[in-house]
Amino acid sequence: MLETPDHKTVLVIVGPTGIGKSDLAIELARQVNGEIISADSRYLYRGMNIGTAKPTFDQLGSVIHHLVDVAEPDECWSLARFLKETRKKVNEIHRRKRIPILTGGTGQYIRALTEGWRVPEFETDQKLRRVLNQWGQSIGAIGLHEKLRLLDKEAAGFIDASNMRRTVRALEVIFTTGKRFSDCRRKDGPAYDFWIIGLRMEREKLYERIDARIDHMIAAGLEEEVRNLLIKGYGADLPAMSAIGYREMARFINGEIDLESAKALMRKNTRNLVRRQANWFKSSNPEIRWYETGEQTTIQVLDDLAAAGIWKKQ
Repeated sequence: MLETPDHKTVLVIVGPTGIGKSDLAIELARQVNGEIISADSRYLYRGMNIGTAKPTFDQLGSVIHHLVDVAEPDECWSLARFLKETRKKVNEIHRRKRIPILTGGTGQYIRALTEGWRVPEFETDQKLRRVLNQWGQSIGAIGLHEKLRLLDKEAAGFIDASNMRRTVRALEVIFTTGKRFSDCRRKDGPAYDFWIIGLRMEREKLYERIDARIDHMIAAGLEEEVRNLLIKGYGADLPAMSAIGYREMARFINGEIDLESAKALMRKNTRNLVRRQANWFKSSNPEIRWYETGEQTTIQVLDDLAAAGIWKKQ
């Protein structure tokens, strides 16, 4: 029997893709009377299960999950919408005297919540987004980023020049609101007591796990999953379909590359993602409590949570 203290703690689990964040979140949720809120932009979409390494049906049923399978692949989920829905879920979980556990691979989502970003909410102009994406395709991600730099030097400073999706989003905000993106993204400070857990692993060992996971995805039917999405009309140019595995497999299905080339691209792009995720959550950040991934990780985290009074055995 566990007793949950009456304070507004939110557990947050961060770390690179493939390191075991979801597994730890599920284990902790079972122990500390918790509910999981996904901070993974790809988990939002129905029909995208294998390529996103979404928790299995049994895992989703073992503890309560939020913000999983809540949208179609062509539905827009902005950062503002994520923050609104997540804050609502956190408050509901607290009212139930349970502990919210936020985890996922979208670093921007987590940083925005933990730092209390104030993000403008407005209706997406699909025509404008298409024009900006076409512009980016024409001049390249770096070229589009340079255009952003001319309009908003500060925003260009914190947006990765190779991340065209975020550059497009910043330009979209500028052209829609008439304000600089950096001016819109101000911070009110954290609204909750965040306890941030960081998972880490020796890089080469992590890469081996990632390669094995890619092989498992393909064996589990990633090609069929992507074919079904394309048949339903969800084109490879959709933001949701930019998840690693989907665009590469779509290129294979369309005859542009062979399967081995698709797998090689998936491995390369996942490694690049790992490096980007490391920039979101640095090992030097004093607010993150780092743990080596292993058999004792859950026990170590639980001991620290108990010592901090976040939960206790009765």
